[in-house]
Amino acid sequence: MKQLFLMVLIMAAASCGKADDNGREVYRDPALSADLPFSSAVVVGDTIYLSGEIGRAPGTIEVVEGGAGAQTRQIFENYEATLEKLGAGLEDIVKCTVFLEDMAEYAAMNEAYAAAFPGDKPARSTMGVDGLALGAAVEIECLAVKS
Repeated sequence: MKQLFLMVLIMAAASCGKADDNGREVYRDPALSADLPFSSAVVVGDTIYLSGEIGRAPGTIEVVEGGAGAQTRQIFENYEATLEKLGAGLEDIVKCTVFLEDMAEYAAMNEAYAAAFPGDKPARSTMGVDGLALGAAVEIECLAVKS
């Protein structure tokens, strides 16, 4: 039993990545294809740099249906899962940058965004863009600081 517990701990630590010589820990969602040229998050000290996230269904690269509101909800569910693996949570997010494919969806995104942060909100920038990966309606990237 003790060996099994130790094995599970080692596997959990390996899934979060290992710090390199510069103290950076890289985490990659195992659901992402190995040929995608980015990590899900990079941790330097107490700061977590989260890669831009689209509203992809867990375990896939398929974007959820329902537009910017539904995709924003899914983005924060995905971030919550990533942050949990790194010993943090949504409450540790301090800055977000939102990229909207259509600014007409601002209200739907904003409603879902506000629901993800019921208390104090992180600093945020929002901009309209011309096209996002996989036809997504919204992409969000964030910075978090472990508390």
